[in-house]
Amino acid sequence: MVLGLLSLLRKLKSTPDREVRILLLGLDNAGKTTILKKMSSEDISHITPTQGFNIKSVQTAGFKLNVWDIGGQRKIRPYWKNYFENTDILIYVIDSSDKKRFEETSIELNELLTEDKLNGIPILVYANKQDLFNAAPASEIAEGLHLPSIRDRSWQIQACSAISGEGLKDWIGPVRISSPKSDQQLV
Repeated sequence: MVLGLLSLLRKLKSTPDREVRILLLGLDNAGKTTILKKMSSEDISHITPTQGFNIKSVQTAGFKLNVWDIGGQRKIRPYWKNYFENTDILIYVIDSSDKKRFEETSIELNELLTEDKLNGIPILVYANKQDLFNAAPASEIAEGLHLPSIRDRSWQIQACSAISGEGLKDWIGPVRISSPKSDQQLV
């Protein structure tokens, strides 16, 4: 059930002035924070692992998107569930070049897809690091994650590179990001 997320945003935006909450998850070192910083035209040369979360408000195509970037280290993942409430879209980021962790990332994604608070929430999978020579193509990742078998929600996979920015804005259009709060600690 592939559907462009811009179409989904338009459906979600049926109420005037509604803010859309996006949860940005994935394993550590997948590139979540780099993606968020690249989309906001911030410097990406000195990114450190997120120990808690980052929040940014994104203005794009008439929408206000509140993006929650949650750290992906194994010790932080149990806290992900604290951020599921009121999520409108899940963006899951995968390091396409780290084939040793494909099974681990598949398990984490499948657990997310079974969470009651995320039931039916549309998902965008960013197949990141496509600029690296050993990156698996998005189609191979989609098959490995069994995305085509998802029937309870809309989904899309997007090949991208957080470093070059290629593929990041293809799903929604030009973005403007404001109100950064960086690397808050998990409670």
